[in-house]
Formats: sequence, C-alpha cells, structure tokens
Amino acid sequence: MALMLVQHGKAVSADVDPERGISDAGRTDVEKIADTARGYRVRITGIMHSGKKRARQTAEIFAERLGPGISVTAVEGMNPGDDAALFADRLDTSGDLMLVGHLPFMEKLASYLVTGSTERPVFRFQNGGIVCLDIHPGTGTWAIAWTLMPEIG
Repeated sequence: MALMLVQHGKAVSADVDPERGISDAGRTDVEKIADTARGYRVRITGIMHSGKKRARQTAEIFAERLGPGISVTAVEGMNPGDDAALFADRLDTSGDLMLVGHLPFMEKLASYLVTGSTERPVFRFQNGGIVCLDIHPGTGTWAIAWTLMPEIG
C-alpha cells in the first residue's frame, strides 16, 4: 500500500480569484509531475482532496493523467490547520491512495506517519510535487519511498 501526499499546485492570489484556484504555472507544474508519474507507471486507486478549489483542480489533473477509473473525492479533515494525527489514525490504507491538500497539514501528516510526531518535519513539500510513503518491509513502519518535485534545490 502506497500513500502519495501532494501539496496542491501553485495558486493565484485571492484578488485574482477569491477561491484561489491554481495558476497557469501551477497547472503546468502539476501536469509535468503527473506525466512523469504516469511514465513511471504510478498507479493509484483513488484521490482524496480537501475540497478547496486548488486541491480539487490538482486532484483532477492527476486523475486525468494517471488513468481512467480513479475516483476523486473531497473529504473533511485535510485543511491547513486540521489535526494531521487525527486524520492519520482514521486513514484507510487498503489501496494505493493519493491525498491532495495544503501546508502545514501535508507536512504534519508526513511527519506523523514517519516519526509519530507532527512536530518533526521529514520533508519540505513543493506545490504540485508528490511524496510517496510506503510501509518499510523491515520495520512495518511508514517510510518515504520516493518523491517527484517540480524543482530541485
């Protein structure tokens, strides 16, 4: 079971769009990462997102690029200030799943799954990038398996 964590694509400012949808640059970055993931044959069964416009748009791009039949669902508990530990404890990990959300929630979720603490960052997310977690075969605990990021450095 793999869990792919994604920070939404770069958003426009609230004065351009009060709902803060993704920008043209954000769309380009997400499409590039989604195409790269498809090239690596990344498979997911579903995508859950926060319900905010920029997260929904990002999730829809990944679903479109990664293949047919991928469900895209808005869920409660993935907003920036939500409790990542509480969300993690309710997470159904029966299939390969992508979560699309916001900072600091996504960083705290990754931290909690890997270290057991939301306060010990394990990775610096980038808009539109993927951090894939999987269960380590030697320990049975979550570990970062791979990442795809729009920028290096």
